Amino acid sequence: MNVTVLGSGRWGTFLAVYHSRKNNVALWGLEGSPDYEQLLKERKNSYLELPDNLTLEPDLEKALNHADYIVISISAQHLRSFCERINQYNVHGKTFILCMKGIESETGRRLSTIVKDTIRQYVNVCVWVGPGHVQDFMAGIPNCMVVDSEDKAVIKDVVTKFSSDLIRLYLGDDIIGTEIGAAAKNVIGIAAGMLDGEGLSSLKGALMARGAREVSRLINAMGGNELSAYGLSHLGDYEATLFSQHSQNRMFGEKFITGQPYTKLAEGAATVKALMKLSKEYGVEMPISTLVYDVLYNNADPRQALSQLFTRDVKQEFVNNY
Repeated sequence: MNVTVLGSGRWGTFLAVYHSRKNNVALWGLEGSPDYEQLLKERKNSYLELPDNLTLEPDLEKALNHADYIVISISAQHLRSFCERINQYNVHGKTFILCMKGIESETGRRLSTIVKDTIRQYVNVCVWVGPGHVQDFMAGIPNCMVVDSEDKAVIKDVVTKFSSDLIRLYLGDDIIGTEIGAAAKNVIGIAAGMLDGEGLSSLKGALMARGAREVSRLINAMGGNELSAYGLSHLGDYEATLFSQHSQNRMFGEKFITGQPYTKLAEGAATVKALMKLSKEYGVEMPISTLVYDVLYNNADPRQALSQLFTRDVKQEFVNNY
């Protein structure tokens, strides 16, 4: 079977290697980008080496023609413009697998809906999200992830074809909850990094409980199943995002608090803007997300904001408006 992976960052390159274990894979990356140029010259990056059977294909049209299964792993905020570019080519009937987490910051649109907005051809769309770091997978440490879509047949097809002993794929049943949960966990990851930076790491247990609760309320208000917040896409990904040294969102939050530069992609920094938009649109209070937004964009004092968060008025734990 042929698979194409679009995106040559850390996760996209790993997925190309993962799929090449059983499939013929073409990996596309943006010419001139440091990540892809290194792969073209050395066939390796800081995390892995490319197997001989994996083809690097810098021509987007050829990469799209290579396969009926198209994996996309790029920055969420660039997805719309990238799909407009894809729409120039014939991709009718292909299955697009979004292995990325985020919400469009300006519109609050979920990623699967952006694909449908911009690729004006008949295509199948699903998301593949959940816990796991490249470093752990390359060391042979397995994990579980979830595939979700509006089309149940697409979910079953992708799970059946691509589940393995390294990544066990589960069948999703709530595309809204899966996408919102996956994106929002990066915001909670930034909050966890802020706690680490302030020496308050022991509060991360409370952060996990309350973070999942506020995200569940948003999912419910948007028409999804609030239990999705407690599944693999959100709570199931907390260990990899709130605690791991490999987590770019957690590290971004810690570096931001301590005033140190951090240049790697932290999707949560853009996602929190979308969450603020959705929070207002659906009338859902999201105190943790608001804290992250205020610290990042309103110059709020981190320690004061964290103190206010954890000294809020006493409420019942599972009342819907808290």
